[in-house]
Amino acid sequence: MQVTGTEDVAAPIDQVFAELTAFDAMERQAMRRGIDVRRQFRGSAPTLGEGWEAQFRFRGRDRRATILLDGYDAPNMVSFKGVTGGLETSTLIELVPLSPNRTRVNMVFKMLPNTLSARLLVQSFKLARSTINKKVKKRMSDFARSIESKAAKIA
Repeated sequence: MQVTGTEDVAAPIDQVFAELTAFDAMERQAMRRGIDVRRQFRGSAPTLGEGWEAQFRFRGRDRRATILLDGYDAPNMVSFKGVTGGLETSTLIELVPLSPNRTRVNMVFKMLPNTLSARLLVQSFKLARSTINKKVKKRMSDFARSIESKAAKIA
């Protein structure tokens, strides 16, 4: 299954990329949502192949996930790979400069089930595709507005 999203941000590409790769802030945001996040790298940012271990509760079960930085091309692209149970995920986020102060963010999230239980999980996501797409659109829009508000304070 694949989920995509596109959002235009009224900010320069360098600033959008900096916000997107502010891993400390992303970790804090995940912890506020009840996800236990542990770094598997030293320093403030991972290198390729390094990432995080996460524990969370989903659909009544405790889950573990490993998320690794898979690609990094500043300020154009960042990608992640993840594994949880029998489910492999990949996330690609591309930034396209539309003008000096406007950036398009393209996100592609893919799920590949490797076990029967993962296939059932992905099938239930397919049934809820429109709801998931609305939530992704809302989150991307909120993220874009927060970057724009920070850009307005700087300018």
